[in-house]
Amino acid sequence: VTIGSKNFTEEFILGNIYAQALQAAGYKVKTQLNLGSEQIAYKAVKGGQVDAYPEYTGTALTSFYGVKPADVPKDPAAAYQQVKAGAAKDGLTALPPTEFTDSNGFAMTAANAQKLAITKISDLKGKSQDLVIAGPPECRQRVDCLLGLEQVYGLKFKKFIPIDIAKRHEVLTNGQADVALVFTTDGQIKADNLTLLQDDKKMLPPYNISLLVRDKTIASSGPDLARIVALVQGGLTTPVMQELNSRVDLDKQKPAAVATQYLKESGYIK
Repeated sequence: VTIGSKNFTEEFILGNIYAQALQAAGYKVKTQLNLGSEQIAYKAVKGGQVDAYPEYTGTALTSFYGVKPADVPKDPAAAYQQVKAGAAKDGLTALPPTEFTDSNGFAMTAANAQKLAITKISDLKGKSQDLVIAGPPECRQRVDCLLGLEQVYGLKFKKFIPIDIAKRHEVLTNGQADVALVFTTDGQIKADNLTLLQDDKKMLPPYNISLLVRDKTIASSGPDLARIVALVQGGLTTPVMQELNSRVDLDKQKPAAVATQYLKESGYIK
């Protein structure tokens, strides 16, 4: 079995987790863990260059199956069922998704959130007009960003500052912004003592991970492959994924080593 992945930290970790777990179960595993963007990775699994790679449900729907971002189901199970149906047409099996979702989120420093008594996005109502929000330039027009905060939550901010997405945590810790767009499994959330605001009106579409596997690979590898994937995904909650990402991004550990630690700490491998 050849396991692929896209080209960033979380994908490297997940690719290694699946590969090492299957190897421990007796599969002969190869890896291609830096394929590139989702377009490249999807082409690779469809064309048989790799047998499987992890993809986000929201990404699969909007990038491959013609769903407009505003039409992505907000219910993770419904989004997964649509991915499953879309994948089947391309000769792929979308395995059941992870519990964690790596979607857009909004964060504040814990100190600021505590001071203003804010734990969820709707708590910003009546306070947002005094607050500065930061996000990438396209955030203004996106329903899963500033536009959604205005339309769904009825918020108006004092100012929006466009930033490079790499600076999303820095603008909070240096006081440039009060609220910033982040990704829900960012390692820096815990490390920088930030509060991830709960999306209580379910505005943000789900981005749970589903391992996309070639039907031919499923047929030739038996039911064990899906069972092992489901088993090792069991412990992948949002806080766990934040922790694993932080070990790579902040502690500078190798993704393969972090995957091994996860599998051992969770008791999946000896």
